[in-house]
Amino acid sequence: MKTILTGLLFAMLWASASVATKFGILSAPPLVLGNLRFFIAGFVLLGFCYLISRDKQYRLPTYSEWKQLSIFGFLNTTVYLGLYVYAMKYTAAGIGSLATSTNPLIIVLLSSWLMGRKPAKAEIFSIIIGMAGIGLATYPLLKSSNTSILGVTVLMISMIAVSFASVYYARVKWTLPNLLINGWQVALGGIFLLPFTIAMSDFSTIQFDNRLIYSVLWLSLAVSVVGLICWFYLLKIDTVKASLWLFLCPLFGFFYAWWLLDEPITLYTIAGTLLVVTGLYIGQRKKLGV
Repeated sequence: MKTILTGLLFAMLWASASVATKFGILSAPPLVLGNLRFFIAGFVLLGFCYLISRDKQYRLPTYSEWKQLSIFGFLNTTVYLGLYVYAMKYTAAGIGSLATSTNPLIIVLLSSWLMGRKPAKAEIFSIIIGMAGIGLATYPLLKSSNTSILGVTVLMISMIAVSFASVYYARVKWTLPNLLINGWQVALGGIFLLPFTIAMSDFSTIQFDNRLIYSVLWLSLAVSVVGLICWFYLLKIDTVKASLWLFLCPLFGFFYAWWLLDEPITLYTIAGTLLVVTGLYIGQRKKLGV
């Protein structure tokens, strides 16, 4: 029961990121919103590890670990989340949540490429079905101001970046605790993003209102802290079955977008989501022994 509740909480929190981002960018430029999120999340996680817990396992990284954390933070936070936040300015919230769920499919192809093995037909088929689902769900939104080709393109580049980050994370033999890894990678990623934020953002448009405050706190504390703690817990129990909870993210994501942003749920939305979920199932079926 604890695992089920944790999985549901993870899916609900993870799927809320796109809607919270859509609210936040109404009060601040996307990269400013991203940097605020990363620095707050890093401060909370590292503050807990070093100031509150003071457990001996929460030590400073070694030289080689700094390099690993920097690479992971650059890929997972600077590139992935930086592009994701920027893309949400030009993409519907529901599409953002739907695209996130394709991460396991892209990881399969990247892993095959890096390991020098030929992807199985089922793996290739799952990618095609998943991407077709995103295209189908996106199609009617391209006619409105909610979504643009630029937004979808940037969004998919961010998905490739996080897939690279996931593959890199899996290939490193980490000796640091998960909380410390997440705390340092998000803080370092925020530092690497800062020059781009300064160069590309119009700071005169920032409105320090409740909408910005609530969005930043939700993204940093609920999503980046609590959501990732849930994810690491699920990975620790069963790495393969943990990915099953990503199946629920599009469902929660479209519900939040409809409920909070009045984004339409059409037959295209339903059919596209079903295709993505089907692609996820096909891609994960062999690992699950189904």
